[in-house]
Amino acid sequence: MTTDNSLASPIYVQTSLAAAMELGLEPGRFYRNAYPGSLNLLLNYPQGCGANCSYCGLARERSTVEDEQTFIRVKWPEYKLSLITDILQQQAADSARHRQFGRICISMITHASAAEGCIAVVKKLRQSINIPISVLVSPTLIADTKAFFATLKMNGVDRVGVAIDTATPSLFAKLRGKPVGGPHCWEKYWETLDHAVAIFGRDYASIHLVVGLGETEEEMVTAISAASSRGAQVHLFSFCAEPGSALAGLQPPELGQYRRIQLAAYLLNNKLTTTDQLQFNTSGQIIGYGQPLTALLGDDLGGGKPFMTFGCPNKEGCVACNRPFGNERPGPVLRNYPFVPSCEDMVAIREQIWKA
Repeated sequence: MTTDNSLASPIYVQTSLAAAMELGLEPGRFYRNAYPGSLNLLLNYPQGCGANCSYCGLARERSTVEDEQTFIRVKWPEYKLSLITDILQQQAADSARHRQFGRICISMITHASAAEGCIAVVKKLRQSINIPISVLVSPTLIADTKAFFATLKMNGVDRVGVAIDTATPSLFAKLRGKPVGGPHCWEKYWETLDHAVAIFGRDYASIHLVVGLGETEEEMVTAISAASSRGAQVHLFSFCAEPGSALAGLQPPELGQYRRIQLAAYLLNNKLTTTDQLQFNTSGQIIGYGQPLTALLGDDLGGGKPFMTFGCPNKEGCVACNRPFGNERPGPVLRNYPFVPSCEDMVAIREQIWKA
């Protein structure tokens, strides 16, 4: 059996449905005008991803029919990279009529050609597009991550992320490692983060963490603190089940749990507190932040900043990667707000914080 590699990156890439809509390649409307600030590109290989993470839409053994093949619960259509760059150039030339993406983020998958393909995509983008570029790395098949990061930086990438996802070594192994037939290793991922900080600098590397995979709030805070102490920022996600995945039956975390972690992450990301100031009960739930939240956060709390999506910024330093509805379907209850929460939103959020 032969594989058609003409569809592989760097010739073809996948893009999120929201980004495809913003490019004019897919129909649709944005709930509450939540336009994507970042163009998310996913490397594409006909063989798919070689990993088997229990919660992931790209898992090797995910059980779905073709029209249910989604990632983060939406379709990621394939396009020629040249088509995307052509559209970006047209939009830049007519900026009065078109919104501009503030960043491009290239996500790797676990595939033998992903490192080479990622560098090739970066080079093709940088030849014609003047937009900041990030890379979300899949470290497992990269032999020398320091050299890989140095090459990315030399070719114009200014930020990188590592999707560690789970809060503890045991959960990482259980959901991403040998027990589920996966190749990933906790130590390799954290070592890769250290290399990223060494090459790109403090606060120019980040990790993804997914709340609700079986960890306690205290364990999640410990992981956030570990990243912060290494010089990395933390981008939070709330678990939301992918149909056909091994965790398809797992419910999202309670809103109170997620809100408390969002507050802790915001405080730690912005160096406004340390973990020894946070208080936990015997179940590992956060019960205090050492000071009243109004004193710790001031106007940021009232303005809803801790509950907005935190991601890589645009040239002006504002969050570009706002990932609209990456944790839930559009509707009145949002976990990560891709826009500034309204007064009505904040009334609901304040009621949610201390719910069990």
